[in-house]
Amino acid sequence: MSRRRRVYKKEEHVDSRYGSPAVARLITTVMKRGKKSLAERIVYTAIEKSREGSDSVDPLEVVNKAIENVRPRLEVKSRRVG
Repeated sequence: MSRRRRVYKKEEHVDSRYGSPAVARLITTVMKRGKKSLAERIVYTAIEKSREGSDSVDPLEVVNKAIENVRPRLEVKSRRVG
C-alpha cells in the first residue's frame, strides 16, 4: 500500500461565455500580470470580430482551427550532445 496521498484529478476549467476549455486556455495564455478581465475582453472581442467576418461559421470552430494550426505537427525531442 502506498504511503503517499491520493492524487485527485483537477477539474477542467471552462470559460463563462462559451463553456469551452480551449477558450479558457487561450485567455490564460493572453493574460499578463493577473489581469484576467482584460484578457477575457481581448479574446472575446477577437472572437466577435471573427464572427462579423463570416456569419455561417461557428466562432468556437474558428478558435479550435486556429489552435490546431499553431500547434506543432511533430513532437520534438531533445538530443544529448557531447
